[in-house]
Amino acid sequence: MALNLSKTVVDILKSHPEQYFTARELAEEVLNLKPEECSEKMNRSKATVVPINNKETLLNQLVAEIGSYKKRIQNISSNVKMTAERPRKYYYSEKTDAEEIVEAEKITKQNKHPEHDSYPLLCQYLYNELNIFPKRIDEKKSSNTKGKNGNIWLHPDVVGLKNLSDGWNADVVNCANKHAFNKTSLWSFEVKVKINLSNVREYFFQTVSNSSWANYSYLVAQEIDDKAMDELRILCGGHQIGLIKLEKDNPTESQILIPAPEKQALDWDMIDRIVKENPDFKEFINLITEFYQTGKLKERDWDILQN
Repeated sequence: MALNLSKTVVDILKSHPEQYFTARELAEEVLNLKPEECSEKMNRSKATVVPINNKETLLNQLVAEIGSYKKRIQNISSNVKMTAERPRKYYYSEKTDAEEIVEAEKITKQNKHPEHDSYPLLCQYLYNELNIFPKRIDEKKSSNTKGKNGNIWLHPDVVGLKNLSDGWNADVVNCANKHAFNKTSLWSFEVKVKINLSNVREYFFQTVSNSSWANYSYLVAQEIDDKAMDELRILCGGHQIGLIKLEKDNPTESQILIPAPEKQALDWDMIDRIVKENPDFKEFINLITEFYQTGKLKERDWDILQN
């Protein structure tokens, strides 16, 4: 009997609802569940230009086919969903996109840290991998003059400073100081737990609203649905926003999925507005001023994980 790979993958996922599998993990399940069909597939390949002559090459072939059968798999069952990162993860869920978001938020609230869990992870990634000095902006400290939900549209979750003069000769630094050349780039990040089609536009335009003041603006999430990724590619390109996939288990493996283009000019009107609302952001601006005056950045002033 010939192996129906797409249907077998759907059956595996359906038997393990809400469990995430990579293509390799699915291929291993297929080998275990369909040994005879897999042997037949291997035997048929002997007549081809590149025969499958052992279990490892068969496994690699199944992985490649599962990756290329994305549409076939979803045509069999619309309940099969996929994440955007690489390696892509597959899972089966009968929840709607909106219900998935409600569930994700409920779980994180039960753990007493919705997006808050992501902030130190993002700060660790920014400092260790991108050489950015991060600062958490606590919305609870804001003056709330813009109404009940005004803060989520006004200021970001995390901001950062990158020292562009790091490694410059002292004479070049002095010259830059005298001529007011930029020695820094400023970064802004809006952080979410999960992005899918039910919230992608809301979260994206929240990022546009509260992060576009910076040289580099990013939306960050721990999980991004594959279909939402298609929408984000269009939105990011039109609004100069980047996208980061945050790996909660190992922040150093986080990925910039869509790089943010640099904006040469800062939006000083927006910076002034946020400073007036939030003391954390005011401190961030003061730290930038101090750096330009002293040329020094002290780790203790920033949200850097101390060993």
